[in-house]
This record gives sequence, structure tokens and C-alpha cells, in this order.
Amino acid sequence: MSDERDLLDVLKFELEFLEKGGYGRSPRAAWRVPRIFEDSPSCLNYSLPEKIHPCCECALMELVPEQHRNKAVPCDHIPLNGAGETVDTLYKYATQAETEEVMKDWLRGTIRRIEAERNPVAPAKEERAAKPGQTFRCANPICPENFLTRGGGRFFRFHAEVLAPEPKNTHGVKHYWLCSHCSLVFTLADDPGHGPALKLRWKELPEAAHSKELPVA
Repeated sequence: MSDERDLLDVLKFELEFLEKGGYGRSPRAAWRVPRIFEDSPSCLNYSLPEKIHPCCECALMELVPEQHRNKAVPCDHIPLNGAGETVDTLYKYATQAETEEVMKDWLRGTIRRIEAERNPVAPAKEERAAKPGQTFRCANPICPENFLTRGGGRFFRFHAEVLAPEPKNTHGVKHYWLCSHCSLVFTLADDPGHGPALKLRWKELPEAAHSKELPVA
């Protein structure tokens, strides 16, 4: 049986699963740290007592380098960044939180790349649409969404005293926006002396995203 799922759908699901804390300790395997991909519903063998589906059937195999496709867990060897890090290498020296942050970056970048390859005209249309008025990009530094294409989400306003000194003739307020997806996981809070910072909404989520200082627009 071949995997009939679309690779882009699998990656989007994996990103959502990761961002919602899906790799938190599971009652099914509370004795060990959950494994990226293997302990996700995106895996063909998820929740199966035995690995009955060979990895060669998985949609993710498209991203696995040829020389690693015969490994026991091929998806562990997908290159995640320019440094050549993989899930396999990250589990040797990084924390679970650090591994998940690298995965988020890779998933977002890969999703954008595949979408651009499938519809190369879309980015140009988006750029032209953004020119007439102000565009709010999501305040999550690693989120590509902007208000014109996504909408929804949540706006935040911060007074000048918590930001850098304002130039003259300004109203002393800065506005930020979190897209509908990121606002489910994060909020913005004052970080005295630094300005607005990204904070997790739920304490029970993995410590994957430490407070991120946002650049002053």
C-alpha cells in the first residue's frame, strides 16, 4: 500500500501538531521522550503495536536523501537546515525543546517552498496587494503570515514607555498582530526595558519557545 496523502498536507498537519504541544509526554509512552515523526499521527504506524507499514510507503520519503532511505527510521535523516542537522543528530546533543524549535523552522520553510513551487504566481500577487496600505506581519518572528492574506487573529497595542523612545509627532503607541494560528499558542506581554515579548499561553506546553524579544517597528 502506497501513501496517498499529499506531502504538503502531511507537513501542515505535523506543524500544527507540533505547535499545539503534541509531543508532550504521552500516557502511552510516559517512560521515554517522544520521538519527532514516530510519535505523531502523521506516521503511518502511529498507535500500531507493530510497524506494519514500511517507511518506503510514507509521503515523507520524498524528503529523505537517497543514501538514508534504507535506514531503520529514514525520516530521522531529513536535513533540517543549512548546518545539516537532522532529527537523528539533534537527539544526540539538543534538548527536546531545541529540537522542536528547529523542526518548526524547517516545517514552515518547507511548506512555503512547496507552496511556491506549486503556485509561483501567488507571492507576486500578495506583494502587490500589500502596497496600498499598512501590512501587519505576525509578531511571531518565525511565522510568515500577514494580515492581508490571513486576517483574524488578535491585535495588541503597547505604549511608548515600554518601547524605545518615539520620534516626534507620533502618538506613542505601537501595534502588533498575532495571526489566528499563533494566537492560539502565544500572547504578547510587556518585557520591561525590552518591549513586547512572545509568551506561551499555556504553561503545560513544552518549554520550546522561550520569550522572544520583538523588534520595534
